[in-house]
Amino acid sequence: MIDIKKILIPTDFSETSQAATQYAVELAKKFGAQLHLLHVIEDPVVYMPMFESYALPPKEDFENFAKTRLDNWILDEDKAGLEISTHWVHGNPFVDILKYSKREEIDLIVVGTHGRSFTAHLLLGSVAEKVVRKASCPVLTVRPKGHQFIHPISDDE
Repeated sequence: MIDIKKILIPTDFSETSQAATQYAVELAKKFGAQLHLLHVIEDPVVYMPMFESYALPPKEDFENFAKTRLDNWILDEDKAGLEISTHWVHGNPFVDILKYSKREEIDLIVVGTHGRSFTAHLLLGSVAEKVVRKASCPVLTVRPKGHQFIHPISDDE
């Protein structure tokens, strides 16, 4: 029997992460699992070259943003009955997702995937793909525009 006690949701606060979060919340409810929300704060110079010529916002601004978003990432009505743990770190997304999952003995990682084109994938790589290939636990990838298994509850149920 599959026993899932800890589910990790790495989030970059995108639409794809929100779709993955919906799956993770439902799985956590079904298995009575603890949810771990993780945001990795990347060095802005990596993805925003314009900061080379402008002053960077203070590190605390990125940390406060991450904390606020993580605290409000799951809707209050979805939080009922769930144990949720939020964390943020500075680093490289795929490396720190893997480190966190090992350290916390995560049973399942639920990650959104952007589904970029082949060319964009070659240039940018894919955090989700790297996590799938290197994680020591199962990984569920979710595309926001893909087939959805979560259906709204009707009034008859």
